[in-house]
Formats: sequence, C-alpha cells, structure tokens
Amino acid sequence: MTVSATPKEPSAAPADSTGAVAARPRRRATAQSMAASQRDISVSEFFAKNRHLLGFDNPRKALLTTVKEAVDNALDASEEAGILPEIWVHIERTAPDRFKVGVQDNGPGILKKQIPLIFGKLLYGSKFHRLRMSRGQQGIGISAAGMHGLLTTGKPVKIISKVSQPEPAHYYEIQIDTKRNQPEILNGRGEGVEIPPNGLGEKLIEKHGIEWIDLEHGTRVTIELEAKYQRGRGSVDEYLEETAIANPHVTIHYRDPDGNEVEYPRVTNQLPPEPKEIKPHPYGVELGRLVTMLHETKTSTVSQFLTDSFSRISPNIARRLCSEAKLSTRTNPKKAGRHEADLLFQAIQQTKIPAPSTDCIVPIGEELILKGLRHVVPGEFYAAATRPPAVYRGNPFQIEVGLAYGGVSPVAKVTRDALTELLEESDARTLRQFLITTFQGLGADSADKILTQANVGTRVSPGRLKSADVDRLYDALQHVNLSDGQSMNVLRYANRVPLQFQAGACAITQTVMGTNWRAYGLSQSRGSLPNGPVTVMIHMASVWVPFTNESKEAVAAYPEIQKELRMALQAVGRKLGMYLRRRLRVRHEGERRNLFLRYLGEVAAAVSRINRADRKKLYDQLLEVAKRQTAEADVELDERGRPIEEEDFGDHVIIVSEESQTEGRSAAAG
Repeated sequence: MTVSATPKEPSAAPADSTGAVAARPRRRATAQSMAASQRDISVSEFFAKNRHLLGFDNPRKALLTTVKEAVDNALDASEEAGILPEIWVHIERTAPDRFKVGVQDNGPGILKKQIPLIFGKLLYGSKFHRLRMSRGQQGIGISAAGMHGLLTTGKPVKIISKVSQPEPAHYYEIQIDTKRNQPEILNGRGEGVEIPPNGLGEKLIEKHGIEWIDLEHGTRVTIELEAKYQRGRGSVDEYLEETAIANPHVTIHYRDPDGNEVEYPRVTNQLPPEPKEIKPHPYGVELGRLVTMLHETKTSTVSQFLTDSFSRISPNIARRLCSEAKLSTRTNPKKAGRHEADLLFQAIQQTKIPAPSTDCIVPIGEELILKGLRHVVPGEFYAAATRPPAVYRGNPFQIEVGLAYGGVSPVAKVTRDALTELLEESDARTLRQFLITTFQGLGADSADKILTQANVGTRVSPGRLKSADVDRLYDALQHVNLSDGQSMNVLRYANRVPLQFQAGACAITQTVMGTNWRAYGLSQSRGSLPNGPVTVMIHMASVWVPFTNESKEAVAAYPEIQKELRMALQAVGRKLGMYLRRRLRVRHEGERRNLFLRYLGEVAAAVSRINRADRKKLYDQLLEVAKRQTAEADVELDERGRPIEEEDFGDHVIIVSEESQTEGRSAAAG
C-alpha cells in the first residue's frame, strides 16, 4: 500500500536557549545582482549631486560664483582677442529668493556652433590642455552655473552672441541633459534664433525679451537661479571691486538688485602682453603620464620624442638623457615598455634641465598694482614688489604683492541706509558676529569697541535692532578709532581672479600669518594676522594654479610657492617698516620741539636777567638750536618718497600727502 507524502511546512526558525525564535538570515547580494546594478555616471550627473564642490554650497555663494565665472570668461576672451575689456553686470531680483544675473562683454563673440557646447556641456573648453596663463582652467564653471540655475528654478540659460557688425547675432536658450552631459536647445526648433542687425532684429529682441546692449561684437549670458544677495565680505560687490584692482585695464558697469549703479573705470588703456603657450616641462611629468605620452607620440625615435614633446630639451640634452637611461636615441618610443620608461623617468629627475620659459605668464606689474590699489583702497603709503619667475613641479609661476597702509577703515565707508540694509539681510545670530563677518579686517576687539561705544549688547540679533540703536551703531562706526584693533585685510588672487573663500586653507593666508610682521612695525599675535590699518594684495600668476578643489578658492601649499610668497611679503614689509620708523621719528622729534618751545621763552628770560643779555636775541638763538636738533620734524615726504636724503624707500612706493588723504576721505563719505 502506497502512502502519499504530504507537503512539508516550512521549517520554523530554530529557537535559542531562552526559547525566543531567532531572526531569519537576510538574503545577501550576489556577484550577479551587484553586476546588474553597475552603470556609467555622467560627469554632469556627478556634479549635479555635488554642486558644493564647484562653489554652489549656499545661496549667497551661488550668486557670487555665477557672476565670477561669467566675468572671468569675458575677461579671458577679450584679452585673447586684443580688445580692451568692458563688462556690464546686472543682477535683478525676480522673487524673494530668486535672482536673474546678466553679464555682457565687448569681446570677440562666439561662433554659432560653439555656443551650445560652451554653455551646455561640462568639461568642455580650450584652456585645459594648453600651458599658458588664463583665468579659466577646467571648462566647467559657466556651464555648471547654468546647470545650477536649471536645477533651482527650471529656467534655461539664455545666450546672445555677435561676432561682427554685419553678421547676425545668435540667440539660444539652453539646458543641460545631465544624463548624457549634452546641451539641449529649446528655442528655434532646436536651432536657436538669428537676430539680424536691422529693425527686424530689434523686433525679435523685444519679442523674446532678450536683454542686449547693442555692440559691434560681444556675448551676453543670462542665468536665473535661487540665490541670496548680501553686501559685505564675500559678496558680488566685493568681488567686482577686487577684480578692478587686479585688472586695471577693464571697465566694469554694475547694477545691483536695489537699482544702485557703480562704475569701475579702467586706469590704463594698455592691455597686458599676451602669454605664450609652452610645452610641458619634463620635471612636471609623472611616470604614468610619461608612459602614455610614449605610446601616443607620432615621432619615430626617443630622441625626437623628447625634443618635440617637452620644453627646454635640446638634442644634446636628449642624447644625455638616453645615455643615462641606457637607451638608444633611435629606439622606437611606441615599443618602449614600463621598464624603459622608468629608466627614462629616473634619468630626467637626475639630469639638470633649464627652467621653463616664463613668457607663458604675465604679471600685473608693480606700477599697475600701485595704480589699482590706490584707485580702490584709501591709504597713506603704498608699496609693491614682483618676484622673479619660479617653478613648481615644472610649472612656471610668479608672485606679486601690493601693500596699502592707513586710510579709512571699511566700516567708516558704509552709509546709514546701507548699514540698515546689511542688518536686515544678515543671517548672523549676534551683532558681534555680524560686525566680524560683514566688514573685512574687523577683529573681535574692534567689534567690542564699537558695541561698547554704541551701548548695544553683543548678543542682540542684527534684525531686531530699533532705529535708535541703529543710529548709535552707525555713529560708533564713524568715530571709534579702529586702527589698533583692526586686523590686516588680505586680498588673494590667482591669475588676476579674486579668491574670497576658504582663506584658512590657502597657502597665501598661511604664509601671511607665518611672516614676522613685528619686525616691520606691526603688532601681531603668534599664528595670526597682524593688527593695523593694512591691506595686502597677493597675486599668483601661473600656467596651472594648484587649487585645493574644483571651486578654485584656495592655493595648495607647495614649498616652492610658499618660499616665493614669503620673499615677496618681506620685500614690501621692509618698505613699510622704513616708512613707519621714519614716521615715528618725525612724530617724536615734533614732540621734542614742542617741549623745547614750551620752555624756551622762560629760559631766555631767566638767562637775560642773570647775564643782562638781549632776551630776544637769546631766544632766537635758542630757537635756532632747537630747530636744528629736531630738524627731522620738518621733513616732508613727497608722493614718491624720494626727496628724503637720509632714507630711500626704493622703487614702486607711493606716499600720499595729508591733503590728498583728506580729499579721499571726503570722496568716500560722499
């Protein structure tokens, strides 16, 4: 007899010693399931999720980054075309948390087929593969700004560009496809719109709502994005002001969201010399890159490969390198293996090769630094120094430093209305924090001085101040002496572009703090910026600036770079020390003379009574002796500081008279 088997129930999970049922083990992934989930990641898709890497980590910084990328591109294009740049920057508030940014230039314009790729594709550009000084490097900035605007507002980037007057302008509305990293043209059935240079063109501009200042050639980009506009440190206003210092050949027209218009006129009509492109220097090429270059070269011999692929390698040096690496000069580079490449790499490191050519970088120059600083930063003493070119990892670079001493504190230049607006817009929790973060160079001690004078609590919220409190705060800002507690204002530049964030991580700031400024007459605590009414501008020009991240906000601390920074800072520091010591001696001698004059009359009268001498004649003789002994009090320094017989401040120094300083303060107050 056959007994049919009944289906078994699923076995129960085993119980532990306490009688509780153990949890069923979780099903693990297999190699096959993991392989099925792998897929390509587009570069634009990656940066869309990681916009903070490109400088879009908060609304205020997003606005600044958008303006910065557009202005940098405009300056590069104009200079490369040999055109004195003129730039219009317009920021318009479209909603409480939305802004429309428009930047137009008078550059050469962009060819029609290139416009979608430049503004709608990440990592597309002409500057990444060439070794010459330029502001942009990665081909990622302006397209990332457009992507950020699309993600936050859904609005496309609008571009209009004209190459020459008879030719029509080309207008595009573009958004980026982040999955494919490709541009999508939304207008003109995917072809854009041509704007002819006649009455029809004006109608099309009006029909499409295109913002355009009619020029013979140029480009305008308009991006709408979620952002926050706020004046003070790290603002668009500060960026444009600092850009005018490092680019004295540019004219900038700026209209802020409140309708205020500011113009920064150029102070020179001479364009900087055009930098020349160079080949990579062998010291800057790593082993893996050398292997790739050997396999990709079109030359037939190693000797020819070395002379054609690198700068500063002559046929004689190429033969020496091959001999050191035990390679024949006629070896086919494509057949060289990793062992041969390693031998060649070691030979390069052990052979003395001349430094690369430096005509690939163009410094601002001491005279233009002095003009730019004096045009924007008020002061009584200016000095500048440019170091000779140097090299890091085979890349040429040059360090320049400008220094301004004295003048008006940044807090004294703010108006009553501007202060009210800054207080309302600030996200600082306390008034003390507001003062420190809003005004450049204002330290904690100075903030405490202002609050004590204004009789306002340090922990009061800026947005809750009453009108009477604002009046007292404004009065304190104008009258409190902040020279002693004011910390040095450091303006950092890389290839003429201001660096406004991540100052603590930058080699420039670290080197400034590591310099002994006490030797030059300034007070300084260990490991901090010196105190005093000093503004220091530091510029690094290089074919490839070693930024610490993709947002290009801080320079990496290579020892070669820090050494040149230190030498340049010491050069202007010595000039400042000479000026401060001279000024101190003049003041001291003036005090001595006043002391003499106070008692000369009584001394002359007493001696005349004793000796029966002529009192007036005796007084005149004593006065002559007093003037001779305190002659330094009569020294007047002219604008260049050169008539001083006892001391020479050297070249590239400007000393401003008291009258000029008074006129400057009146202009700033107006």
